[in-house]
Amino acid sequence: MYIAMDDLSVSQRYFTMIQTIIPRPVAWVLSDNGDNSLNLAPFSYFAPVSSAPPLLMISIGKKPDGTEKDTRRNILERRDFVVHIASKDMAQAVTDSSATLPFGQSELETLGLETTDFNGFAVPRLATAKVACACRLYDCKMIGDLPQAIIFGEIEQIYIADEVSEEKEGRLLVDAEKLDPLARPGADQYWVDGRIIRIARPK
Repeated sequence: MYIAMDDLSVSQRYFTMIQTIIPRPVAWVLSDNGDNSLNLAPFSYFAPVSSAPPLLMISIGKKPDGTEKDTRRNILERRDFVVHIASKDMAQAVTDSSATLPFGQSELETLGLETTDFNGFAVPRLATAKVACACRLYDCKMIGDLPQAIIFGEIEQIYIADEVSEEKEGRLLVDAEKLDPLARPGADQYWVDGRIIRIARPK
């Protein structure tokens, strides 16, 4: 099968890409709504970009109704955000946090998730996440007709839980098996333990 992308609609291109560029890590992004509440949302158009400076990238589209996603607005307005690498036991909460909520209604309260201070950073981190990156907006590029926001975040600090890391011969080692990270193949699927599990997305 050969597929010409020019023959597909935007949504068809999206579903083709997320089911073929696999598996993708999941960025579980916590950002500040600016009204004493926090927003939490997952994104799998996500990747490391460079180490000098230490940058990661998140691609953020728009809501189904065409309005700007809260994460995108929060990062552009307040610049600081935290990217978590979610573990397998968080799969249901990651999925549930993708639901579209009214602005200011926090997924943390809905899902009963707790945060903790991130070593003085402006945005806290999820207390149960084993890896978290404290990021500040480095740049944003708007591309395409939607447009899509390509957010570049400069990593200022990384939290790594002691139980998934050790130093060996002067080098930090993170045990991927203990971290047990989620990855996305596409649709309602996650890749964990070398196999596919399915969790229906919220309506």
